[in-house]
Amino acid sequence: MKRALHLILLILVLAAAPSLPVLAVQPDEVLDDAGLEARARQISQRLRCPVCQGENIDESNAPISRDLRLFVRERLVAGDSDSEVVDNVVDRFGEFVLFDPRPTGSNLILWLAGPLMALIAAAVALRFLWGRNLASPEVTSLDADEQHRLDEIMRGK
Repeated sequence: MKRALHLILLILVLAAAPSLPVLAVQPDEVLDDAGLEARARQISQRLRCPVCQGENIDESNAPISRDLRLFVRERLVAGDSDSEVVDNVVDRFGEFVLFDPRPTGSNLILWLAGPLMALIAAAVALRFLWGRNLASPEVTSLDADEQHRLDEIMRGK
């Protein structure tokens, strides 16, 4: 019984493992200054690995990500602000490395496309609903022959 319980617990821990964050930062990369290290981690989580593309450089084990993490820490130690560090990385690799692209230039089209499509969809839906209500059939009364025929049908003749 105890062995089965341990086995179930092990399975649950292993099942939860993929959802736990995996950090690829090596001990030799960590800065002595805790404040600078926290800033470096924040910046590293905002930058996409150029090789992995789905991971930030803080989680990626790719050699280029290690180089980028070291570069970020070098710039912070040199006294650069967070935005200056990000700008330097973007200058080298382009805006592709940003998980949250800036709403400027050609990216502005992407930022505005979603809300614009939502407005168009809302306008089409309202037009459809209003058009449905306006297109109600006309109600006309029956003439004498039609009324007589309907009365016969209703009486069962």
